[in-house]
Amino acid sequence: MKSFFKNVLANIVAIIIIAAVFSLFLIMIIASSALSGDQKPNIKDNSVLTLDFKTNLIDSPTEDQGEMFAFSETNKNILILDMLDAIKRAKNDSKIKGISVETDGIRAGFTQLDDVRAALEDFKKSGKFVYAYGNVVSQSAYYLGSVADQYILNPAGGIDLKGLATEVLYMKNFADKYGIGIQIIRHGKYKSAVEPYMRDDMSPENKEQLSTLLNDIWSLNSQKIAASRKIDSAQFLVVVDSLYGTIPELSLQHKLVDRLLQKSEYDQMIKTKLQLKEKDKLTKVSFTKYINSYREESANKDNQIAVLYASGAIYNGEGYQNIFADNFVKDIKKLADDEKIKAVVLRINSPGGSANASDEILFELQQLKKKKPLVVSFGDYAASGGYYIAMAADKIYSEPNTLTGSIGVFGMIPYFKEIANKNGFTAIPVTTNANSNMYSPINGVTPGGVSMLTRSVEQTYKRFVHFVTVNRKKSFEQIDEIGGGRVWSGTRAKNIGLVDELGTLQDAINFAATKIKVKDYSISSYPKKISPFQQIFKNLDENEISARLIKNKIGTENYRLFEQITDPKLQQGVMMQMPFQIKID
Repeated sequence: MKSFFKNVLANIVAIIIIAAVFSLFLIMIIASSALSGDQKPNIKDNSVLTLDFKTNLIDSPTEDQGEMFAFSETNKNILILDMLDAIKRAKNDSKIKGISVETDGIRAGFTQLDDVRAALEDFKKSGKFVYAYGNVVSQSAYYLGSVADQYILNPAGGIDLKGLATEVLYMKNFADKYGIGIQIIRHGKYKSAVEPYMRDDMSPENKEQLSTLLNDIWSLNSQKIAASRKIDSAQFLVVVDSLYGTIPELSLQHKLVDRLLQKSEYDQMIKTKLQLKEKDKLTKVSFTKYINSYREESANKDNQIAVLYASGAIYNGEGYQNIFADNFVKDIKKLADDEKIKAVVLRINSPGGSANASDEILFELQQLKKKKPLVVSFGDYAASGGYYIAMAADKIYSEPNTLTGSIGVFGMIPYFKEIANKNGFTAIPVTTNANSNMYSPINGVTPGGVSMLTRSVEQTYKRFVHFVTVNRKKSFEQIDEIGGGRVWSGTRAKNIGLVDELGTLQDAINFAATKIKVKDYSISSYPKKISPFQQIFKNLDENEISARLIKNKIGTENYRLFEQITDPKLQQGVMMQMPFQIKID
């Protein structure tokens, strides 16, 4: 018996020690993070602001998600608004002599690249240089770097300049082969979010909208690249179609780059530009370090313009990453009641999601607008539910490349009757009413259920169009004609009246300032970034861990398709969701 109690006591002591060590470990992490945030770097004279491969541009604080205990992680997430402010400050900062773009592949969306590119163009007006260097350069990195005074390529490198393309994976034959049934109800012939599950080829409507969208985006981006590189548009088309960027010598011959140099030779080139001696060290400053050097608490606490970020898919319930209605509504109410917040800029970067959650958010935004100005800025995506929640705005700004609109709704319900029957399973329902068993994962949806879901989709579409008609001051017929689930570029959205102006997030903030008639104001961001302590425990969630494992295994794009069928959050009634996402690779 003594031995038993000794073992129990020893185990208890071991557990206490382990718990104490783990707690101390957490405290050290949080303290270290806090201390590092308080230290302001000193920027030296003759510094070069550098955008390198470690920099990730994000649109919202909710996207700033690190991996649990990833101590070796060197990538730095920077808000696009902070990046643009840094470039603007550097333009007039005597310590910053130029900017070096040194990224082969940059994680950023269409609109973010456009904004940074425009900021670099403005920076060059100061007379300071912008140089760019690449090894094996992605199309997005080249689109950004082509704005430089000189683009330098590694002699063994290459540029992946090929134009835009998209490929849609269709799974109807797969579902039929393995006995998976999918009940689909939608409004809008362009609402192709569910098309991969109902067809084995691309519909003419989807091909039309994709072709128009890709050509709109590529036409604008290719014109900017050709103009910056001083290449005739016809010749640039030949260069792209011939894939000349793949070969360094052809890149040089056809003016895609200015010189072929090794990285150390490129650094020496910058030193020569700065008139540094051989023994002098080249001082490169990351954007993260530069931003931290001047970041301080807002000077004006009374006149604040809040930027409320709506980034990601829209869901019911609670959560941090993406847009969860319960959390988002709390932030909206907080901003509405805060007397120091004089205006709100809603930054939308969302492909949509739950119709119910979108409607709840829209209602609270309408209540907020009764108290203070509400200006909307569109990022990469403002489609379906993402466009829906913008209908409370006093004014809507869109970027030229924003994927806008997708005014349509759908419902999708998978069931597994055939595959179950083939493997010896049969589900026999016992009910009290005609539609008690309206949905069964084996037997699917009853005819009565299909009828009511169809009515629900149609009613939701009419409600969607109603709010658009009120905000855009157009008739139901006018909106229905450009709706139907179709996605437009921001440029076309402006032409057909879905947005008010083409402009950046900063343009939206400037307009909000004019609405409240103040020149001296500060900007505050919402939702607030979660603490390191919260981040650790958030990442311990088993569903979060499983999702990361699956996503790493099958890839982000395939995971989105997998998620549409398996994620309970995406089975919550009628959906307002964009049919696809597009990236510049």
